[in-house]
Amino acid sequence: MRNIVVFGYNRLSIEALKRLDTERHNVIIVEQSETAIESATEKGYAVATIDFRDDEDLKSIGLGKHIDTIFCFLTEDSENVFLTISARAIDPALHIIAIVEDPDAVDKLIAAGANKVIDPYQICGRKIHELIKKPDITNIIDHTVFGRQDLNIAEVVIPENSVLENIHSSRLRLNEDHNLILIGIIDKDLGEDLHFATGEQDYLLNAGDTLVILGPSRDIRAFKKEVAHVE
Repeated sequence: MRNIVVFGYNRLSIEALKRLDTERHNVIIVEQSETAIESATEKGYAVATIDFRDDEDLKSIGLGKHIDTIFCFLTEDSENVFLTISARAIDPALHIIAIVEDPDAVDKLIAAGANKVIDPYQICGRKIHELIKKPDITNIIDHTVFGRQDLNIAEVVIPENSVLENIHSSRLRLNEDHNLILIGIIDKDLGEDLHFATGEQDYLLNAGDTLVILGPSRDIRAFKKEVAHVE
């Protein structure tokens, strides 16, 4: 039986908890929110209302003794960094998994002692890219996740002399002009990786680059025709 402490009861931690075998893992949730405490208790989890900033409180739930792993799923990166530093100081052998909101905080969490840092946005972007390669799975997403049959994910390759060639990605106002969402860009000069559109980098679009978009089928078709228009 592995002993795990999950700091923060929210959407991400709930999804992670669903994947834990309760017969093999003894789980404690650390929360301060009364609403979250009530929800976790209703699900049958043991809940501790300790202050994660207090080392003695951390030790009181077993850190430094029988706790094998902690999940740092607090809402602020700074809180997860602080918790990681404290937990690592208490137990050098502790396995620490942390989520990150801002990619710039990844190095801080690793330096603080996290064994694994998870960027949910990066994972989401990579997963979407993988799903695009599998039309059957994409169709399932359209029907079950999004709940509407006319919503699709598509790759749009920019051809030679397209109207989008030499345009910066920041100038693409797909949501306003085309009723579409830009998920990310595959820059042919940088390889096959999908660069998530929520990042700060502004890409200069060139022939051969791929736009990964989400939207109704009719709007996707109209946008593809516009992209295919050459000077």
